[in-house]
Amino acid sequence: MFRRLREDIAMVLERDPAARSTFEVLTLYPGVHALVWHRLAHRLWLANFKWTGRWVSQLARFLTGIEIHPGAIMGRRVFIDHGMGVVIGETADVGDDCTIYQGVTLGGTTLHKGKRHPTLGRNVTVGAGAKILGPFTVGDGAAIGSNAVVVKEVPAGATVVGIPGRVITRADDAALHFGEKREFVPYGVYDEERVEPSLPADYTPPLYIEPELEVALPKPIVPQRDNEPPVVGERDADIDSLLSQINELEEKLGEQQAANEKKNKAAAVADETAAKLSSLKR
Repeated sequence: MFRRLREDIAMVLERDPAARSTFEVLTLYPGVHALVWHRLAHRLWLANFKWTGRWVSQLARFLTGIEIHPGAIMGRRVFIDHGMGVVIGETADVGDDCTIYQGVTLGGTTLHKGKRHPTLGRNVTVGAGAKILGPFTVGDGAAIGSNAVVVKEVPAGATVVGIPGRVITRADDAALHFGEKREFVPYGVYDEERVEPSLPADYTPPLYIEPELEVALPKPIVPQRDNEPPVVGERDADIDSLLSQINELEEKLGEQQAANEKKNKAAAVADETAAKLSSLKR
């Protein structure tokens, strides 16, 4: 127990430049405290004291803000930096020398009681806010970028970024084996000068492109005659015929209206003349 605690403290001093002393790490680092509590809870869980193991894990969650199910398997020298909001599920398996930042979720996507949480290989770095969901394996030496959502297996030595997570192959693309010295990469993001990303041939950029709207005007519908399909040309001919008839009627109405106006004027003149003649007779 004390040997693993010394390993945890040494890992923090190696990977966190803000850590200044062993005493500071031992007393103030919640990631170290959460691992110590988890080892106790995990032993109780394996001894079939399920409720007690869950109670210890909930106490650790209250004290550290890190929730590790007592059934989860945690490797040696795991570094949980900051740690607030980290959730590690029951069937998760975290390998040796992994680094997990705040807000990370190792979750499941199914409701069955079997293996439903991810397995992290050795030397895996999981950036802040990343979500790894499902019963698959993240290969040795892989790095999960901040806020990535990973839902499928990750090859060894690869970097995954984006939503949903996509693999960006590193220049060396080599799996790191246990015992090898690895350059520490905070938050799972590599320096652009050391990375030559090569995307797969079928990769499509996850950019939203506003689709062009195509407005299709409805075709004119002609009532069916004798169970025949409507014909657009026949309807156009009928419309032209109706329009010509309307024009003819308007012309006839106009001529009739002009004739009526002439008759009215002639009648008015006749009435006026008759009135003048009657006045002269008197």
